[in-house]
Amino acid sequence: MSNPLGPSGPSGSSGPSQPSGPSGPGMTAAVAFAGMRRVSPVVFKAGCPECRGRFELAASALRLAIGATSRTTFYSFTCPECGSAVRKPAGERVVELLTGGGVRTLRLHSTV
Repeated sequence: MSNPLGPSGPSGSSGPSQPSGPSGPGMTAAVAFAGMRRVSPVVFKAGCPECRGRFELAASALRLAIGATSRTTFYSFTCPECGSAVRKPAGERVVELLTGGGVRTLRLHSTV
């Protein structure tokens, strides 16, 4: 099977050739996605302050609320073990990880 981007490696070429245009000549969906693997869903480790349970949650089980201050920025979920509604503060790094992992985000606006 030939490489759709052209030759590469130590064979003396300066690198892969670039296709002309955004999809290249003769580019098909099968060629564009050849070699791609299925991506595992993102999971987040979490804990419940009520029952002390430790578990992993899919991005769809979490919600992120971003407020004007650190006091109004938090993430929430329902504990899968005891059913408690859990709300935890989200610092800058947590916000970055959750948004990058596909967690649905709500931006809170001030009324002033």
